[in-house]
Amino acid sequence: MVYPDIRNRRDSLMMEKRTIGILFGGASSEHDVSLMSATSVLENIDRKKYDVVMVGITRDGRWLRYTGEVNKLIDHSWEEDSGNLPAFLSPDRAVHGLVTLRDGQAETTRLDAVFPVMHGRFAEDGSMQGLCDLAGIPCVGPDVCSSAICMDKEYTHIVLDAAGIKTSDWFCVRKGAVPSLLDLEVKIAIKLGGFPVFVKPCNAGSSVGVSKVKSSDELEEAMMLAFQHDQKLLIERAISGKEVEVAVMGNDSPEASVHVGEIVPKLEFYDYNSKYYDDTADLYLPARITEEETQLIRQTAVKAFKALGCRGLARVDFFLLPDGSCVLNEPNTLPGFTKISMYPKLFIDSGLTYPEIIDRLITLAIEAE
Repeated sequence: MVYPDIRNRRDSLMMEKRTIGILFGGASSEHDVSLMSATSVLENIDRKKYDVVMVGITRDGRWLRYTGEVNKLIDHSWEEDSGNLPAFLSPDRAVHGLVTLRDGQAETTRLDAVFPVMHGRFAEDGSMQGLCDLAGIPCVGPDVCSSAICMDKEYTHIVLDAAGIKTSDWFCVRKGAVPSLLDLEVKIAIKLGGFPVFVKPCNAGSSVGVSKVKSSDELEEAMMLAFQHDQKLLIERAISGKEVEVAVMGNDSPEASVHVGEIVPKLEFYDYNSKYYDDTADLYLPARITEEETQLIRQTAVKAFKALGCRGLARVDFFLLPDGSCVLNEPNTLPGFTKISMYPKLFIDSGLTYPEIIDRLITLAIEAE
């Protein structure tokens, strides 16, 4: 059992029922993932402890207060619910919550905390966290600065490199200053040791827009795909090693999950469909690694969590090399919360129930204020 004091700490803070805003959807390429994650959270949050206010954000950025059935999220039919009302978080701290527009009148609902069960841009990049800061509302997950750094792969590398945490060799390319293919090939050869490489948009998650490039013939197409999702991209050396993940939870004294999870892609890499829709990856929990390797991954994850200024939660992804060393792939500050996602699985394996995980994250958000 991890966190043996969780119930005492939680109960002392949560004596009265609290009102929690659950946000889902968003104007992001990871909109659909958010709907799956939010469905799991809404099905598992303890309704005896929390009054839940659901707010859905459409792909085009409209905010709607939703009072319908949770099972309507997955197929997007929630958007057509006749009870939907325009709503938004007010930056006015006197409101401290949601403004709902009904029949030409504005109604306010005070929120004790917001859980943005959203991924990608305008969700985990600091945007939503900044809005909550303006409103004075506790927000589940890392703060503005940490969220922005962890979302932007270039800045993540810069901070981790400075902290002495090993990452894959890399360089950044900006859309307005793309070198010639010949110059890129030379840089890949000198800086990354040649092909294969990964080409990734700097600000996207869930492997959206990511390509594994095995030769110069594939480079231009991969860059075009990445630039569809961001104005800059990262080119990284492809690492050959076991793909492992660990969950971290906490504020000032974060702890990693007891075990590490292992992912074995059946395709070239652990892509979007493998993560959320099909069985093209095998998952092992605990990972098939030694105790020493497990402790290395756990300790490095907590070190990275602190170096990046995280609080609340993060899932940290690594490559474990044959010599027993590890390379940090990337942190995820609002990782997937679907029924098959590794973050909740890792802490359930550590002794918490799904409702307790949600409860603890809300408690951490309130404690951080």
